[in-house]
Amino acid sequence: GFFQSYAVEVDVKDASNATCLYAKWMMSFLIKYETNSSDYKNATLNLPSSVTHNGSVCGNDTQAALLALQFGEGHSWSVNFTKTNETYQGDFITFTYDTNDTAVFPDAKRKGPITVVVKDTMPPVQLNNVFVCHSTDFIEAENVTQIFWNATVQAFVQNGTVGKKESRCPADTPTSAPTVLPTSANVTTASTTTLSPAPTTAPKPVENPDTGNYSLKSGNKTCLLATVGLQLNVSRDKPLLINVNPKTTSADGTCGNTTATLKLNDANSTLIGFTFVVKNTSEGAQKFYLKEVNVMLLNRLNGSVISSADNNNFSQWDAFLGSSYMCRKEQTLEINEDLQMHTFNLWVQPFLVEENKFSTAEECFADSDLNFLIPIAVGMALGFLIILVFISYIIGRRKSRTGYQSV
Repeated sequence: GFFQSYAVEVDVKDASNATCLYAKWMMSFLIKYETNSSDYKNATLNLPSSVTHNGSVCGNDTQAALLALQFGEGHSWSVNFTKTNETYQGDFITFTYDTNDTAVFPDAKRKGPITVVVKDTMPPVQLNNVFVCHSTDFIEAENVTQIFWNATVQAFVQNGTVGKKESRCPADTPTSAPTVLPTSANVTTASTTTLSPAPTTAPKPVENPDTGNYSLKSGNKTCLLATVGLQLNVSRDKPLLINVNPKTTSADGTCGNTTATLKLNDANSTLIGFTFVVKNTSEGAQKFYLKEVNVMLLNRLNGSVISSADNNNFSQWDAFLGSSYMCRKEQTLEINEDLQMHTFNLWVQPFLVEENKFSTAEECFADSDLNFLIPIAVGMALGFLIILVFISYIIGRRKSRTGYQSV
């Protein structure tokens, strides 16, 4: 599905009707919630064209400033700002979403408002300067991913006039060399991503993607391993191939006894989430498999969301618990009608990793030594069919001759 979030502009006035807090930005929310069937779905909550900012506070030397929004069916978002003698900065963000909003959360098991409080990532800004950040910023906590871009903010505005001097976020500052992000992450709280297509300005790759090595840790122990080359095929408007670059991709996620999630972020432009679960077989054994894939593609120029796709009905990449799954040949996952994912050199183990290395692999059929038997079997079946047709023809002729002789 493709979606749009509206820009928000808030101008908070003091008692003399002078501007004391100004902000203009865009944001979107990705929320994982449980359904009545105990499955998990991903919801996208975007800002509508109309919001209110009741309860916003100017702030002063002893009181924090507060920017508060209310929107949609019972949803709200706020951030408070603190200051020193020289700087101001965002402190805490409070986001409340109401799962009674059935348009956003159909079939939600838990009903009512849910509140998430996180530390703001905004750096200290010189007083009287306006903070500007066109790049995309993500804050993840408690099954919620908050996405911000095209932000212009100034708290504790002096004399009612927004400052003309800008303080830019580090992400907006060009660097002489690209930053290489790590592919190993410590697991903390559960979080989600849903994901979608990359910038329309991206060049079309002509080669297979490079293979990346990703891992998650729980404390000091590795709990998930994945090696894979990833390519997205976006067919909306016109075909577009997007290779995930391991050198600019970071890994995050969660590990558990029956559910594990691997989230990949390629330079804040391509976000991919894999969810693995454990099932019991009819023989009483346990196997893991890939259940869900989320993809989000963002515009590299301004961070806006181009599209998101989600499919939670997969049953691929299955192997016995304690083993790993391997498939060197290319595989294709249909995320939705507009988006396919191609995997290369896949090797994954989302549970029971020992000694920081893969366990014995169960290979996909495409990699197995029996794969060459398929054309032989087809040829034999075709030959057998020809023989049957020939025998039927001979029998038919004999019956025909017998009929003539009886006359």
